[in-house]
Amino acid sequence: MNICIYTVITYSFSGFLRMKKIIHCDCDCFFAAVEMRDKPEYKNIPLAIGGRADRRGVIATCNYPARQFGVRSAMATAHALKLCPSLTVIPGEMEKYRNVSAQIMQIYREVTECIEPLSLDEAYLDVSGSNLYKGSATRIAQMLRSRVLQETGITISAGVAPNKFLAKVASDWNKPDGLCVITPDQVESFVENLPVRKLHGVGSKTAEKLQSMGVDTCGDLKTLALSQLTENFGRFGQRLYELSRGVDDRDVVTHRVRKSISVEHTFAADLLSLDECLSHIPELYRELQQRFSRYQDERSIQGLFVKLKFSDFTQTTIEHRTMDHNVLFFSDLMTRGYKRGNKPVRLLGLGFRLKDLPLTEPLLQGPFLPGPLLQGAMLQNGMLQSGMLQSAMLKAPRLKGFPLKNTFYKNKESEGFQQLSFWY
Repeated sequence: MNICIYTVITYSFSGFLRMKKIIHCDCDCFFAAVEMRDKPEYKNIPLAIGGRADRRGVIATCNYPARQFGVRSAMATAHALKLCPSLTVIPGEMEKYRNVSAQIMQIYREVTECIEPLSLDEAYLDVSGSNLYKGSATRIAQMLRSRVLQETGITISAGVAPNKFLAKVASDWNKPDGLCVITPDQVESFVENLPVRKLHGVGSKTAEKLQSMGVDTCGDLKTLALSQLTENFGRFGQRLYELSRGVDDRDVVTHRVRKSISVEHTFAADLLSLDECLSHIPELYRELQQRFSRYQDERSIQGLFVKLKFSDFTQTTIEHRTMDHNVLFFSDLMTRGYKRGNKPVRLLGLGFRLKDLPLTEPLLQGPFLPGPLLQGAMLQNGMLQSGMLQSAMLKAPRLKGFPLKNTFYKNKESEGFQQLSFWY
């Protein structure tokens, strides 16, 4: 696991100067590491966790001996075996990996509750408020690496830096089993020579476009004006402008809202016609409904989408905004998507776009609400902005015994801002 730590200076609401310290922890080839821990005969041979080559499987992860042959995650298993004929490919055991991940996350929680898991093997930790080791994020990272190895047998790499962007870059810097620390006074020099391909969101096409503009490093990127970047890259231009200067104001988010849910299936043999594709919708739809059942108490459906990947690896996704769903809706979307390529299909996927459930209870409940008459509180995207409400209540005189005359319900169809008033 790699650990990356950073420190950023911010002001708290109390007005005191506070150092922001972020650690990014990343297990080294996690699935493969668990298998090598449990089966020593795997340790020194090329090993991958993935699907079978004859079933068009892909590699989920591989160990470092396999990577020396060029094997990588998300690579087709058949291609991986061509690069490394001696590669041992096993299907893996997700339940076992989830259990090990839970052990590791529990170790993190003993340091801080401010944790943002990105996957089973990767997480951000905000240790800004920790008093461990006199607040030293570097020593905390060292301790975490030691404890995870001792208690689970898994190595992690870690990055320490003043923001999430730099922490994640740093965790990859000394892999495997490494630690990289970027202090606030090192940010400018570190970012200056950082290749733009290391920036989150910069894929091969964006990198090629930047290279055509004479940009290979963040130092090169800094020479471009913000207007030039937004003209060429849209809203992402603003992000490029900030990252090239080592700026990333994102907080560690302890709870992520799921925006979509989907199921996919890659077929051993190409589907040669639209009818063949349509015949698989009922099975995929049942699986999708089963997956959604775990979230239906928290999220509702606001749209449907279908994904098709064709035999030449081109793909298309087609969507429809609706709260209704059935096999016929998905069949219509798949028909329209198939006509975009009109060629054999290797992968099909169905999905739901999700949103918050409409509230069925009042946002405020009585019979009494301590506080003054409040007007102008805002509802943004269906969520009461509690900070504004609390702020207004703190500043106004306290009133007692005024019965609440009206309560407010979340508007099922609300979008943007809505004005609320409260009467007593």
